[in-house]
Parts: sequence; structure tokens; C-alpha cells
Amino acid sequence: MAKLETSLIHEGEHFNTTKSVVTPIFQTSTYLADDIDSFTHAAAATKSPEFYHRHGNPNNSQAAALIAKLEKKEDALVLATGMAAISTAILAVVKSGDHIIAQNAHYAASLTFIRDFLLQYGIEVTQVDQTDNQAFEAAIQPNTKLIFVETPSNPNLDITDLEYIGKLGQERGILTMIDNTFASPINQVPADFGIDIIVHSATKYLGGHSDLTAGAVCGSAAYIEKVWRRSLLLGASLSPFDSWLLLRGLKTLALRVRQINENALTLAQWLQKQPTIKKVVYVGLDDHPQHTLAKKQMKGFTGMLAIEVDGKDDDEQFQRAQAILNRLNYFHNAVSLGGVESLITHPASMWGAHQAEKKGNQLSFSKGLLRISVGIEHIDDLIADFEGALES
Repeated sequence: MAKLETSLIHEGEHFNTTKSVVTPIFQTSTYLADDIDSFTHAAAATKSPEFYHRHGNPNNSQAAALIAKLEKKEDALVLATGMAAISTAILAVVKSGDHIIAQNAHYAASLTFIRDFLLQYGIEVTQVDQTDNQAFEAAIQPNTKLIFVETPSNPNLDITDLEYIGKLGQERGILTMIDNTFASPINQVPADFGIDIIVHSATKYLGGHSDLTAGAVCGSAAYIEKVWRRSLLLGASLSPFDSWLLLRGLKTLALRVRQINENALTLAQWLQKQPTIKKVVYVGLDDHPQHTLAKKQMKGFTGMLAIEVDGKDDDEQFQRAQAILNRLNYFHNAVSLGGVESLITHPASMWGAHQAEKKGNQLSFSKGLLRISVGIEHIDDLIADFEGALES
């Protein structure tokens, strides 16, 4: 069996029916049929790569085969965005009257989908603290059909115990699903812990160059067929060009993520020593409250970290966080993550309305919190960039 780095280059090559070494962009919406029999077969086939683009595309098929291989699942489907993947994956499991267990901490759009959209269609959702294993079991109801987790979480970087969730789902006959975007399959393979469904915003680490939007769903062949049939009606097909960009990005995934892991750990350790930084949150640091669990289920600790700027109150923390943002050069103030370039955002400004706790208007994170996505730049330059911003 080929090693990971080799699979990233060669998996799914049979979908390239040309003599081109690099799979070309199949920029077409429809395909010629040789005869009536072949047309009938293509029209009825699941994910046919050569019938009509909403059904499938050779670029999409190759990308899906590669991602399924990475996540150790039978099959996968690529879609137009991460939210297309998350929403379609969930809607392939639940119907009106069903119940979902989710975490308190999820990607903001995921929270809106499960809190607002699903409730309008009679699907009940219970949210729990992801760091409390027993909370998941206590939330199970007779109509629970899905447990949906995300680890590490966005932006607090809490960890969910995947082995516990996998066993709980199997014992109680409940499907389990994880958003594996923050970790990537290089750092974390949820299938090793019995998780049934893996979703990604492929816009992030899988694409890796901040030049596409895409999503991926991985699971059993029977489940992916259900997701594909939902996608035919919902219509969030991934474009051939974005799929081609995704294939290009996947080839260097292992190299990029390993360098990002190294950079992030070094930067986090340096930031810990800075007096103007109140707290550094990185799952690779010994002082992370779930570091032991992270080591158990992760091969690397990702490029995601968070820092809390010191200050006597919320206003001063906010002002200092904004000052740092304005003085950084290599860390661009922009949304998203997982690209070759380093990014930094202020969660309280971006997600305050989504992540507000039930109690009053208190945010679930500080106004001095900054979320950092570390890239592949030279670590000396990244540290020097922060050093200059903090000294100012």
C-alpha cells in the first residue's frame, strides 16, 4: 500500500482519461453519450463523472477519491463550500422529529444552521460542553439520530474525546459526525476512533492556498450515495476549476501541514514568554488543559492558536488587540485559515453575535482574544513580526 505522500500525488488518477500527466480541467456542463445504453447507464449511476455536472465530474471524482483515502473511508463527495458539505451531510441523516446532539462550540455558520434552520423543520438540537464526555450521553433521547462534534473547536481550541464519542455512537446505534477542518487528515484521522462521517471545509487546509471554496463529506459508500442524492436536489456542485485547484493543493498537503505544525508550536512557545500576552491557547502546549487527550488522538497540533492580550478591562484588551492587528505585516487580518500565508482575526468582532452565551450578552471568549492561523513563512520572520507589533 502506498504511503501518504505518494497517495496524495497518485490516488484517483484513473479518472484522468487523457494522456496529460496533470489532470486537465474538465470545464464542461454535459457529456456526449456513445449510445442509448451508455446514456442510460450514466444517467442512473451514482456520481457518474461523465453525464451532467450536477451528477459528477472527473475532477470532482478524483478529488473525492483522494480525500476518502486520506480519511480511511469508503467514499467521499466534494461540494461547493464547507457549509454545503455540513448541511447536506446532516440532511442526509435526519428528518422532522429527529434529534441531534452537538457541541456548544462549533463554526459560526454551523451553529446558525443547527440552531435556526433545523429547528424550522422540526429537528431538535441539544448542545453540550464538548469537554464533558458524560454530557453527550446524558443528552441522548429515544429519537437521537446524530452526534455532531468539532475538534479542535473554533476559536477556543477545545478538544472532544473521539474514542469516547465513537464508542458511544456504536453502543447506542447513533451516527457520529465530525468537522475535521481544523485538524486536517494529516493531524487527525477520526475513522481510527470509530467516527462514521467526516466533513471538511476544503477551502482551508485541504486546498491550502486561499484561492478556492469547497467542502467534502466522507463516509460509507451507502451513506455517500444518500448525500449525493440530496446534493442533486440542493445543487451545491463544486465547479471543475475549484476542484482542479483542490487537487493541486492536496498534492502538497502533508508538506504544508507539517511545516505549519512546526511553525505554530515554535510561535506559541515564544508568545508564552511575552509579558503583554495574558494567555496562549495551543493544543500542542503542555499547559493546554486537554494536551494529554490531544496527544492521544492527534499526530500533530495544527496551525491554529489563540492569544489573549493583557489589559485591566475589556476595553483595554480590545484596544490592545486592535493595535496588534494594525501593526502586524506578515499576519494578515482576514477570515478563513489553513493557507500558506499566516492570518489573524479578532473573534469578538467577527462572531460575537453567533457565539454569545445564553446568559445575558456575555461572550464565550474575551474581547482581547486573537485567533491565529500560522502559515509556512520562515518562523524567524513570523516571530520578528510579532515582536515588532508587541514592542510598539
